[in-house]
Amino acid sequence: MDEPVLVERGGGVHRLTLNRPDKINALNDAVFDALAAALDGAEADEGCRAVLLMGAGRGFCSGQDLTAGVPADLGEALERRYNPLVRRLRGLPLPVVCAVHGVAAGAGMNLALACDLVVAGRTARFTEAFVRIGLVPDAGGTWFLPRLAGDARARGLAMLGEAITGEQAAAWGLIWAAVEDGQEAAEGERLALQLAGLPTQAIALMKRAFGAAAGNTLDQQLDVERDAQREAGATPDFGEGVAAFREKRAPRFTGRRA
Repeated sequence: MDEPVLVERGGGVHRLTLNRPDKINALNDAVFDALAAALDGAEADEGCRAVLLMGAGRGFCSGQDLTAGVPADLGEALERRYNPLVRRLRGLPLPVVCAVHGVAAGAGMNLALACDLVVAGRTARFTEAFVRIGLVPDAGGTWFLPRLAGDARARGLAMLGEAITGEQAAAWGLIWAAVEDGQEAAEGERLALQLAGLPTQAIALMKRAFGAAAGNTLDQQLDVERDAQREAGATPDFGEGVAAFREKRAPRFTGRRA
């Protein structure tokens, strides 16, 4: 049986490819287990500096695999599978890039939005398809959408269930960038390699700070920034960055804690 998630390592990047192309990479228990293991492997690998998430075949991810049966308690299924994955992606102390081609539907769309940087083909299709089967957006959809696109667009995307293109998603601020169709993986690779050469401890602290910001007042967030900067200032990469600036050369970051 084919692996539900392919893992390729090299150049400081772990490349994770959803590998159920006949189902447009629909999510099932095997995919969730494989993704959890792959993310654990990325964090445990001292040589890993960034993660790239992609989909095999004609689309990124069509969401939950409804052909595999529907759980009796959908809330329990979210708590057991989707919610831990979203929390893992947001909390992973590594930058996560997602390259979207074809369709990203339902939880597949929100899986992409849970990543740090998303690039998509101009005609890729993003859709919060939940309303079509009488459900509400999950996998963080009701949290990501208003924060990224604004309340009005969030409500329209969720309540109408209409698809928008990668180009429109970029214009609305849902994703980092739209590229020519067929160039998504190459651009995702470029970004992942770029991030792998940056001070990844600082990036991990940025992720933590951004995660805290949504529930903080300005005063609270200033405290978060103070503490994060204290940690960043103690890393070897800060010393290297300052030295490189003074010596007018390119920095050689390692991503080490100490």
